[in-house]
Amino acid sequence: MEDDRIFLDTTRAELPVWLLKCPPALSRAFQSVASNSSATTSPVVAKITHTVDLLHLDDPSSEQFTLEMIQSNPNTPRSYKLNMSKDFPPMCVFSKSNQGKISVEGKVECKFDMEPQNLMAYSNLCRDRTNKAAVETRKVKTFENDHGMFMRPMPGIVVGQLPSSSKEKRKLTQSKRPDVKRVRKDKREMLNILFKLFERQPNWGLKQLVLETDQPRQFLKEMLNEICVYNKRGPKQGTHELKDEYKNFGGNQQ
Repeated sequence: MEDDRIFLDTTRAELPVWLLKCPPALSRAFQSVASNSSATTSPVVAKITHTVDLLHLDDPSSEQFTLEMIQSNPNTPRSYKLNMSKDFPPMCVFSKSNQGKISVEGKVECKFDMEPQNLMAYSNLCRDRTNKAAVETRKVKTFENDHGMFMRPMPGIVVGQLPSSSKEKRKLTQSKRPDVKRVRKDKREMLNILFKLFERQPNWGLKQLVLETDQPRQFLKEMLNEICVYNKRGPKQGTHELKDEYKNFGGNQQ
């Protein structure tokens, strides 16, 4: 579609530009000045000095570049040596305005790596940064209740709702013990219990019903298959609800 086309401004595509690899501290200083400057005022952040040995122009080392920070943090080194390189794949610089306009700002002619002239000051800066990163900012808190089931929501249970009564806690303890043998109740009695539970709330998970009825899981599953449908998807996924014919009669079913 015509509206989806992106236009690229290539007016300055052939303008030679320098690519400067900065330490994080200097990069933040440059970005801070750029964000605070306006269209009419552009404060000077650094000064680059280009020195050429006219007697040895054929020697690649006859050119030297240095950078002197004018606005910088007192703890940040101010003087840097710029190591120039032209051995890199072709690169261009792109920009995107607030209105979404994309432009080519130029073609990278030289790439510079910065090397602080005062290595001792830079080493202190790196050490301070490492020490700050090693300071623990997070605190570990131990949960008083370490039951794994409370770490995730269960169907039909409000998140954060913990057992308060001794009866509920006893049911929870029994459910966590695999060696507990539950005794099957009479089928008619079990149906009445299930109908009363479904009168309390329309949807139940199997684990919830095991806690409520204290019945063997397999026996309870067989009972549910007779009177309930299992929700495999949707907002009630993972829960059972009464079939339509049992919803109408409730506990009067024989």
